[in-house]
Amino acid sequence: MPRSSVPPATPVAAAPAPPVGALLRRYADAGEPLSCEPVAQGLLNRSYRLATTRGHYFLKQHLDAPTADRDTIARQHRATERLHALGLPVAPPLPDAAGRTVAVIGGHCYALHPWIDGRHRDGAQLCTAGSRRLGALLGRVHTGLERVMGAPVPARRTAGSGHTPETGAGAGHESARPEDTFLLIDDLLRLVRSRPARDSFDELAEHRLRERRVLLAAHAHRRPPAPAATGWVHGDFHPLNLLYRGAEPAAIVDWDRLDVRPRAEEAVRAAAIFFVRPTGELALDKVRAYARAYRRATGADGAELATAVDRVWWERLNDFWTLRWRYQLDDRRADPLFPAVSALVVWWTRAYPAVRDAFTD
Repeated sequence: MPRSSVPPATPVAAAPAPPVGALLRRYADAGEPLSCEPVAQGLLNRSYRLATTRGHYFLKQHLDAPTADRDTIARQHRATERLHALGLPVAPPLPDAAGRTVAVIGGHCYALHPWIDGRHRDGAQLCTAGSRRLGALLGRVHTGLERVMGAPVPARRTAGSGHTPETGAGAGHESARPEDTFLLIDDLLRLVRSRPARDSFDELAEHRLRERRVLLAAHAHRRPPAPAATGWVHGDFHPLNLLYRGAEPAAIVDWDRLDVRPRAEEAVRAAAIFFVRPTGELALDKVRAYARAYRRATGADGAELATAVDRVWWERLNDFWTLRWRYQLDDRRADPLFPAVSALVVWWTRAYPAVRDAFTD
């Protein structure tokens, strides 16, 4: 989750259609355009289903400022190409006639990928065996990245913590400071209370903010230290970035947040997204199956996962990105995520030993 002192990434605004004609002219065999339809999911970049006389493609316009430069995108592309060669289910970009995978048109970066037929599945749609497959897959991603990326030298570091809204994964490793979070809570409460016509969301937001302030005060002494172990991670591993065909994963997509971070924290964050119930509880039986498979695939021990649980719980305790979008940026696209996300940290705090045990047993 984002640290309290750092603003969320800028949401994507409405925009005209991409320059499909100019883009396709760079490709020798892509065909002539027939249609280009926006893909609804995703919060930070723009994506389209592009149909041509030669087939269907996934067109991505990279806009999220921290990762939208050509060199960063090209590095992501090289990683997916190498992971694909190792047999992981990824969809590397298609090279143009000159062998380039990033097209810069009108100052924006675009990439063309093969279209992968599949569907998204959250944890409620995964059985125990499917949960094991998910944990093993993420483990293969982490070990595969270790093989193809070399020594883990981070591409960037910021004074605070960048994030992806879907995961809350932070680029910084230092834990959030409670004093910063208290200031943010006060600011958000002021914004909630100043609304001229409050609705049920505003009422829930105020309740959760007041609740969180009490909870944080009670647990401020549990701020975890920075982790000792880091590695290359996908950075945004959640249901909307994983496509299934039947019970099998068909493609891991959206590698924008590829970076060096504590890898076990990505495993914990992903589980907290996949396996959260609408009431805010985690399906711990599935978490246990997932975590055991992840540990087997990576060789991570219980201590590494325990440290990750501590840090991700603290991250969630100090995070309010969905409310920041609504009240600071006047963007409501993340509103549907708030009820379960805000309930999870309360339940997690109360059920802490059971959650930790599910990840480490």
